[in-house]
Amino acid sequence: MIDAEPARAKLNLALHVRHRRADGYHELETIFAFAEAGDVVSIAPFGPALIIDGPFGGSILPDAGNLVLRAASALRSASGITSNVALRLTKSLPVAAGLGGGSADAAATLRLLNREWQLNWPMDRLAALGATLGADVAACVWSSTQHGTGKGEQLRPLAGSDLAGMPTLLVNSGVGVATGTVFGAWDGVDHGPLPDGEALAVALAGRNDLESPARIVQPVIGELLSLLAAQAGTGLVRMSGSGATCFALFTDQRACDQAAMIISAVKPDWWVMSTRLV
Repeated sequence: MIDAEPARAKLNLALHVRHRRADGYHELETIFAFAEAGDVVSIAPFGPALIIDGPFGGSILPDAGNLVLRAASALRSASGITSNVALRLTKSLPVAAGLGGGSADAAATLRLLNREWQLNWPMDRLAALGATLGADVAACVWSSTQHGTGKGEQLRPLAGSDLAGMPTLLVNSGVGVATGTVFGAWDGVDHGPLPDGEALAVALAGRNDLESPARIVQPVIGELLSLLAAQAGTGLVRMSGSGATCFALFTDQRACDQAAMIISAVKPDWWVMSTRLV
């Protein structure tokens, strides 16, 4: 049986931009949550270093800049492993969509090869290595509800029992937004920190400070959010990350699946996925 590892979709249930740092990054405060849906990284029985397939496989290249290959190289160097392995990335998430796809793929690669090479590294050591690959990779290594600060790499586990199994609808119009452009349109105002408490309550009390600038850059995001909010049974409706995927949390799976069918019928060209939080 071929070994495989899920690369779960990352959601920012809230994303507060506090200020621009001297190093050019922005100081963030966020609630990370993860969905069952996502990409898959697996061991390929033969072939080149990386094979990419899946619905969105044509959107990325298996070159040296690919985060899967970078993660494999980083773990090989850090552990002293000399053997090579062929990998397959099955890409089911849209690219550059605010779902942490590349970061999740890198994190899944670290977990998979940690097992394949029998390194037995603890998760915190893998997460520390992941943080060197990208701001969201550490959170994606854990793939559990986390409170993130700094660039998003400073993590504190959150009680997520109120989120586990929650039906979630992901929708992407297919229109991308560049992260740098969205951050450039941010108003530069610190609107305050996230409160303390259970993950869902904190998320509901929070906001995504990049949502308004993303709407300006791509007005379709506002249309997407309005369509989600109009569905029966929604709780939290928000954009994830810097866009352009938006999501809705639901009270029950039937309402979530019904909303997915309605939106797919109204917008057949949009990517729609009904899933659950882990």
